[in-house]
Amino acid sequence: MATAETSTVPAAGAEAGPPNASSGLKIVALAAGFVMATLDVTIVNVAGATLQERLHAGLTQLTWIVDGYLLSFASLLMLAGGLADRRGAKTVYTWGMGLFVLASLACALSPSAGFLIAARMLQGAGAALFMPSSLSLLVASFPEKRQRTRMLGLWSAIVATSSGIGPTLGGLMVSTLGWQSVFLLNLPIGVLGMLMTRRFIAATGPKPMKVTVPGHLLWIVGLAAVSFALIEGPQLGWAAGPVLAAYAVAAVAAAALVLRERRTGTPVMPWRLFVSPGFSGANLVGFCFNFSLFGSIFLLGLFFQHARGASPFVAGLELLPITVLSPLANVVYARISGRFANGPLLTVFLLVAGVSSLVMTAISPSTPYWLIAVGIGLANLGSGIVSPGMTAALVDAAGPAHANTAGSVLNANRQIGSLVGIAAVGVVLQATSDWGTGVGVGFLLIGAVYVLGSAFAWLLVARAERGEPAAA
Repeated sequence: MATAETSTVPAAGAEAGPPNASSGLKIVALAAGFVMATLDVTIVNVAGATLQERLHAGLTQLTWIVDGYLLSFASLLMLAGGLADRRGAKTVYTWGMGLFVLASLACALSPSAGFLIAARMLQGAGAALFMPSSLSLLVASFPEKRQRTRMLGLWSAIVATSSGIGPTLGGLMVSTLGWQSVFLLNLPIGVLGMLMTRRFIAATGPKPMKVTVPGHLLWIVGLAAVSFALIEGPQLGWAAGPVLAAYAVAAVAAAALVLRERRTGTPVMPWRLFVSPGFSGANLVGFCFNFSLFGSIFLLGLFFQHARGASPFVAGLELLPITVLSPLANVVYARISGRFANGPLLTVFLLVAGVSSLVMTAISPSTPYWLIAVGIGLANLGSGIVSPGMTAALVDAAGPAHANTAGSVLNANRQIGSLVGIAAVGVVLQATSDWGTGVGVGFLLIGAVYVLGSAFAWLLVARAERGEPAAA
């Protein structure tokens, strides 16, 4: 769905050689939004214990502070992808960053947990606007496959570096400047990103197409109902009236959406793309990867502070093994992507993450930190390979013509994975009586989902790359 946009950027299309200064500036501009979105997830996890104390928020409210952002992000991504096609990816990308900056200011000024939850949802709406547009603009700027793969690696490296320093930076800022500072950090990043986008990214042409609002509303309602049931269920009771009502709303919305998708010529989801096992596999891998990665960050951020008594700054330092290896792995991916197919890379590194996470089920509050660091370091060793690998597999399967739609689908699945993963960890923590049991069960769940993602990578992505039919 991005054919018209690609054809309207002749200067970008001419770039088929090695990366140069102009290429680097474009990557920085297009990574700015992604950096803000990623920083906010990792930093807020480190600030979680402080938010609970200062805003008098319980675990359920803290889960909403994290998942409210992911809910609006995930539920609006498909609608935002269609809007990017209709109004032009560069325009929508800039809109999204502007909204995210304003919402970040509202977060910093929040007087209560409820206000912060609402401001976080507004942040998610901004992220939904700029995320698929970012990938679409990258594909349009670097249409040659080998260069695009290298640029995806560099793009991911910038994002991974920011997320890598996010926990430590967030802990330091919370400890010295207060929790509000973690949201104010987005203001200079967002303003710089908008200025660089205006200067270095070529305008893209809008395409006449209909944005199907009714279908998107059903998608939003269904996802919101599922989120409510997952987050409020442990506190209200799984058989409580509001939770049962949420189940019913989710079921009705899902049924209505299926009926509409079968009858309409403008579906919410591009089902024809899912016929490709590579496309389906990349999306399933994205869900599993985000479920486990962000579930583990949420779990460990609380574990280090509540169970081991760490300060926000120390907890941020202790989370470094989760993210510090990602930038290095991104650089490695940029170098090896031409020698190894994405399917085997995804399979191996997700399996390593799964096995390492399952070993982590044995940790307790008294476990020496160096053992925990080794475990979570090994579990996240390949995160910098998996992230650009699944994105490249998706783009290859969908083709540049469907970049906006494909980017929206992958990011929606990834954010839903993050949302469900964090909510599932919240369920585990509320259902277990002590941290020793809670962290063990949490990592059992996280490891199992990593292994499931590895299976999807091998059975779908790797087989598609070899030209074999997908396993039944």
